Amino acid sequence: MKLQIIFSSIILISSLVVLLELFDQENDLKLYLENSVPFVGSEIPKMDGIDGKGVKIAVIDTGVDFNHPDLLGWGPDGKVVGGHNFIQEGELPMDNNGHGTQVAGVIAADGQVKGIAPKAKILAYKVSEDGDAVSSDLIIKAIERAIEDGANIINISLGVNKTNIEIDEAVTKALEKEIFVVTAAGNDGPGNGTIGSPGKNFGSVTVGATYNNLTSSLVATLEVNEKPYTVIPMVGSASLDEPIEGQIIFGGYGKQKELSGMEVADSILLVERGSDVEGELLYFSIKEENAANAGARALIVYNNEPGIFLGELTHEFVEPGYQPRIPVVSIDREEGLEIKEIIQEENFASLNLFFNPDFVAHFSSRGPVSPFYIKPDIVAPGAYINTTQNNGDYNFTSGTSYAAPHVSGAAALLIQKNPNIHHHEIKSLLLTTSEPVSDAYGQEFSLKDAGAGRLNIARAYEATLIIQPPHFVMNLSSEKPIEEQVLELKSLNDSLNNIDVSFEGPDFIQFSNFREGNNLKIRMNALEEKFGDYEGRIIINQNEDRYVIPFLLHYTEASISTSQQDGTLSFEIYHPEEWSFAKISVTNSKDGSTETISTNPGKLSTMNVYQNGEYWIQTSVKTEEDSFDAFDVIEVNSVLPGTVKPFDWFGLPEKQIGIIAIVAIVMGLVGLKISRIKQV
Repeated sequence: MKLQIIFSSIILISSLVVLLELFDQENDLKLYLENSVPFVGSEIPKMDGIDGKGVKIAVIDTGVDFNHPDLLGWGPDGKVVGGHNFIQEGELPMDNNGHGTQVAGVIAADGQVKGIAPKAKILAYKVSEDGDAVSSDLIIKAIERAIEDGANIINISLGVNKTNIEIDEAVTKALEKEIFVVTAAGNDGPGNGTIGSPGKNFGSVTVGATYNNLTSSLVATLEVNEKPYTVIPMVGSASLDEPIEGQIIFGGYGKQKELSGMEVADSILLVERGSDVEGELLYFSIKEENAANAGARALIVYNNEPGIFLGELTHEFVEPGYQPRIPVVSIDREEGLEIKEIIQEENFASLNLFFNPDFVAHFSSRGPVSPFYIKPDIVAPGAYINTTQNNGDYNFTSGTSYAAPHVSGAAALLIQKNPNIHHHEIKSLLLTTSEPVSDAYGQEFSLKDAGAGRLNIARAYEATLIIQPPHFVMNLSSEKPIEEQVLELKSLNDSLNNIDVSFEGPDFIQFSNFREGNNLKIRMNALEEKFGDYEGRIIINQNEDRYVIPFLLHYTEASISTSQQDGTLSFEIYHPEEWSFAKISVTNSKDGSTETISTNPGKLSTMNVYQNGEYWIQTSVKTEEDSFDAFDVIEVNSVLPGTVKPFDWFGLPEKQIGIIAIVAIVMGLVGLKISRIKQV
């Protein structure tokens, strides 16, 4: 199986233009390179001398260029203290591509560039030569080797937009060894459900990308007839003091002759990327100039192939003295064609370009990955990041690959401060102290977009309260409108005094809470039957510190209740209307394995499980008119010691054992028949 690297799919060479706009010739390049580091608050621990010293971070990637002056040295006295080359066995894990060097620089560069944890050490595991693809077996081997080599943290900026159980199991193994594992969410956004393995892993910290705190964080919004669309500003566009409002007009490919006979003045012009003439180079700058000359106030360019793109108005082929006069944004083909269709009638559009460093990048992969937990966990700067590149260079680049190492570096600082801290406690500190991120309309991004929020190292470093879990899912139903969740509290300064709890969530939910020692029990009671999915948060204040625990609430019309006895799960399904069929899926939270059964009313529904632990139950209940989901979670503790799953004595899946058994029987019969023939 092949895995694509979550590469810098949006490598922004054009950001050099932004750099020139930001600083004059007297400014030092170093200021820009270090920009995302102070933005996430790493200067606070550094004031206390906390800089990652003594912490080893495994970078599973394309290797690391340990000849780079900011990552200098191989071996015990160097920056890269160890690792392994799985591509060229027997050779050092030198990076010939650049991706791994970029990731390592964000974590621990210590030279002209300063990473999040500049005194931390790197373990480099080379699992890809060119960055295009990598065997899943090599990722697994690298995780296992990192465990053997004593890594404190594993950073994995690779993955696919689907599940790979073997990789997820390897990540879980690392977590069981108390290694903090950070995974990049992926660059397949902004669509929902685009996070794959290992970002899907329940226990790892999955990181999405926000913009940096520079003027490179220019974002755009578009509404047509009050419906929002995803658009990206082209490099060279300027921010607006106020939105541009007006009618959208379709202008073909934006050629001068196409616009000359149209009433374009004061409109927002929509054109298609490229040209209808083969070989004609109709640059975005030409389209912008034609639109501006015709009197358009803004330009939207939709793609001539599936997907969205980042365009450049300023490039090496522009005419001397060219400067963009109107804002230009890009949009994917599907949405562009949709707008083209609806603007045939009267329309009203609003386009805005503004700076928002905490805006979730369009490319950042989104959740959900499961109805039982929240992904991504957190977001961090991952757009317009400057970091180390091969051959002593520096590179402008974007991708969740570079958001993840911000979190890995943050974890190194927390480990140095608290050497005995557990990986799930680091996760709690980072998530509950993160900053909220809002969209263009002041609305906070959904949990599936931004998780708990944007990394804030300063708040995590100064926090003294660990809360488990740092986010959770609550399941209510028409049959069970009341549910409880226990939050375990642990103080790093031995004080659980002065704790205040508040609730932000749906107004039909009655909230209550009470303390029992280190446990905070919260209760939610649905007072009205407003079925659906809702988001909210529990706010815990202690003295001057504020901790936020986001939650997702499923309130379903159908319900499923699960009981257990000696490892046998029994299910009861309820729906206010008569139902005819139900499909039940049971997932082991530890390894992600899922078993499925179907049932009908009046039928005894059971399933055997062979490990104690938490199981996630999901059912789809079919009535005469529709299907309804319902959820349940059960902690299984009734599996007797020594219980073994049938056909699992050799550690092989039941299906494979069954196939082997059939083959053996057939071969035995054939062999018996041959023997008889010989005897005759």
